[in-house]
Amino acid sequence: MTRTLGALTLALLALTRQAPADAPDQFYDSHFHLTNYIQQGITPQQFLQIMGTRVGRSTLFGIPLQQQWSYNNSGEFAPTYYLQSDAPLYYYSFTDAYIAAVYTKLPAAERTRFDPMITGFNPADMYAVDHIKRVLTTFPGVFSGIGEFSIHKEFVSSKVSGETASLTNPALDRILDFAAESGLVVILHSDIDMPFSKVDAEPVYLTQMKSLLKRHSRTSIIWAHTGLGRVVHPASVSAESAERPPNHIEIVQAMLADPALAHVNFDISWDEVAKYAVSSPETAARTAALLNKYPDRFLFGTDTVAPSGPAPYYAVFDMWAPVFRQLTPDASFKVRKGNYTRIFDEGRRRVRDWEKAHVS
Repeated sequence: MTRTLGALTLALLALTRQAPADAPDQFYDSHFHLTNYIQQGITPQQFLQIMGTRVGRSTLFGIPLQQQWSYNNSGEFAPTYYLQSDAPLYYYSFTDAYIAAVYTKLPAAERTRFDPMITGFNPADMYAVDHIKRVLTTFPGVFSGIGEFSIHKEFVSSKVSGETASLTNPALDRILDFAAESGLVVILHSDIDMPFSKVDAEPVYLTQMKSLLKRHSRTSIIWAHTGLGRVVHPASVSAESAERPPNHIEIVQAMLADPALAHVNFDISWDEVAKYAVSSPETAARTAALLNKYPDRFLFGTDTVAPSGPAPYYAVFDMWAPVFRQLTPDASFKVRKGNYTRIFDEGRRRVRDWEKAHVS
């Protein structure tokens, strides 16, 4: 064997050892809630058992809102979900301390599989950014980002006590400015439209959303669910489709093609979003074509909330099978794992650097 051939052989062996093991049903979860709307859920250890070897990494966050149990409203019935009561929701900041506490109890090897997120702040409060800084300095080495937090969310926004959040509130600009400074990855939920909208115009919140995103070009932002919701649906599957403007895929595609929005990524989490994507063979094919054309801009997530076991957790991924089997190998890997690694590894690195400079 010549010296050149020997060096080449050694290099190939090194590449083989470094190549990440992958299978089509494996993924990293960009959107996972450990606790529910009454701050109850499962432990990280229980979640690790569900993840097994199929899910290598995951975000880890609670829910920033607590459903009040109002005896005057539901009597002895204790609501566990926001649709089960007319009583208000309120911001529950302790969720961040809870997530930090359970995360730091994990062995180091298991901590590397999680990216905890800060969620317990009111995005309509000019002091929200102070809460985020306080969490980072109190729990250095823990968090990679902020979110999922919501601005416009069907059935939720109107139930939240206090001032209603909006995309034009300077408090939100302060939050996103600080995310740019510190490197925090942002998972932002904001419906693209109002529920049951029938107007023959563009979605109500689209212009405000694009304006917000363009004002924060240095911030790493993931738009949760591509702006869809339980009843905030794509125009193409609306009962009023004949009255509606260009459908959702075309709106997202136009945003992906806009250089001013190159810092924006989209998560395709939630079973409610999956049901739209696979609603027909044609829709599944169009969705797959979009992911194949922009493989660097989408992340898969389950958006499951404290799942009771593997079955409800993996059901969301399995719903996407008609789309995933039409993806190129490159697109499939990036949507399931690659984009998560790129975005959250960079977030971790930058947040740790910010902490070194600001935590004494």
